[in-house]
Amino acid sequence: MIALLVLVWLPLSVPALQFEASKIRQTAVSRFGARAGNAVDRWIVNLDSARGQSERRQLDVVNDFWNANAMAGEDIHIWGQLDYWATPIETLGKMAADCEDFVIGKYFSLLHLGVPNEKLRLIYVRAQVGGQSIAHMVLGYYPTPQSEPLLLDNLSGSIRPASQRPDLTPVFSFNSQGVYVGNAQKGSVDSISRWRGLLEKMRKEGFVP
Repeated sequence: MIALLVLVWLPLSVPALQFEASKIRQTAVSRFGARAGNAVDRWIVNLDSARGQSERRQLDVVNDFWNANAMAGEDIHIWGQLDYWATPIETLGKMAADCEDFVIGKYFSLLHLGVPNEKLRLIYVRAQVGGQSIAHMVLGYYPTPQSEPLLLDNLSGSIRPASQRPDLTPVFSFNSQGVYVGNAQKGSVDSISRWRGLLEKMRKEGFVP
């Protein structure tokens, strides 16, 4: 897994995700009720507790929050669709998520805390689960340009280096800077239609990604 995931950083840096807490809370309550507002409050407290900590500590705080505050499920049962990319507010509103939704929540949480975008990748993998190979997504964090990534995964409570996850086989990765296969950038993230739709939903909710 390591060979495919050691990537070249770009010099571009993306500002932290910005949002107004009161606005996104109001959005959550209006769509999903008071329980969703309470979940957003917990998220804000979680982010505040991680602010100013080391990046490694921020990974733990964010990973633990999302793994604990959403129940793993399938889009067809959560949203009535075969494939749906939920915003962090939608995930907190439903308190349920599939693998992409867990990764989206963690990715944007870390951006908000100031972790550089070039250190983060949303990674599609094939995961060996119960003797079957399933499509899955994890979040990769690269401490340095040439280091192997640390993987944040809702299937595992611990954050581990890629070399310690032989059950995962990478397919491709992306972030807001581009789509990557191996060490090469293969195209713009705009080619991923669900990503464009996700960002548009987040803007309407009050985020500035």
